[in-house]
Amino acid sequence: MPARPAAPPEPQVGSNTGLPLPRFASLRSDAVNLRAGPGMQYPIEWTYQRRELPVSIIREFDVWRRIRDPDGTEGWVRQSNLTGRRTFVVREERALRRRPEDGAPVVARLRPGVVGLLLACEAGNAWCEASVRNEARGWIRRAELWGVGPEEEVKQSR
Repeated sequence: MPARPAAPPEPQVGSNTGLPLPRFASLRSDAVNLRAGPGMQYPIEWTYQRRELPVSIIREFDVWRRIRDPDGTEGWVRQSNLTGRRTFVVREERALRRRPEDGAPVVARLRPGVVGLLLACEAGNAWCEASVRNEARGWIRRAELWGVGPEEEVKQSR
């Protein structure tokens, strides 16, 4: 049997922005269409109804971005439907703590699917500072959330 040709390597930077790939962003509104391809002529496969849901941008084509959501679904959205505001989602119940320590008091219990705002994640640090709906602010382990890379640094204005 002849060998299958190797798949082309994934790009390391966006062809339009020059920014690293993959990278995280979030949905700008409560109605974002996910398309089968990078253009209005492609069918809508899904409509997200979750403002600020974090997504991973994995490809670029003109004004279109191929994204992957927390469930692994991939498709194309217009870049105008994304924002650089850094958010996270938890997949299992997690504790938001007063300090970046396992034994620190719990300020909130986050249920699966909760979306929050990442305030700061220092490179190499296992903890990220976060807030949820401006009601609770604290620390959560980087490994317990989806929306930040394992060594990525995030700093946002509060």
